[in-house]
Amino acid sequence: MVRSNYENSVASLLNQIQSNRERMLAARLEDSVPQPKTKVGQSSELSFYDMAKSALDGVNASAKESQALREAFDKGEDVPLTSVVLAMQKSSLAFEATLQVRNKVVKAYEDILNMPV
Repeated sequence: MVRSNYENSVASLLNQIQSNRERMLAARLEDSVPQPKTKVGQSSELSFYDMAKSALDGVNASAKESQALREAFDKGEDVPLTSVVLAMQKSSLAFEATLQVRNKVVKAYEDILNMPV
């Protein structure tokens, strides 16, 4: 009896976590993907340039936010250390991911360039 209640509560908790995760991912995707700007005669699809620029702008914004928080903490303002560390880690992770994507793109370009025709 206790075990079945425990299993039901764990399953319920896992379902709540999964639904919250899906909502957060959907909200993050809506916020991070810019809406296409359509002009007369243009399609509403995003180009690779627009997506890459949006991603790089996000990484840059993360780095600037991290720097601003760190400077505020250094000046003695009321900024929690945990916020500073989290912002720095997010910035570092975003930069490392961007660097890995760049390396993959360069490698793919080199592979295509060296393909025998």
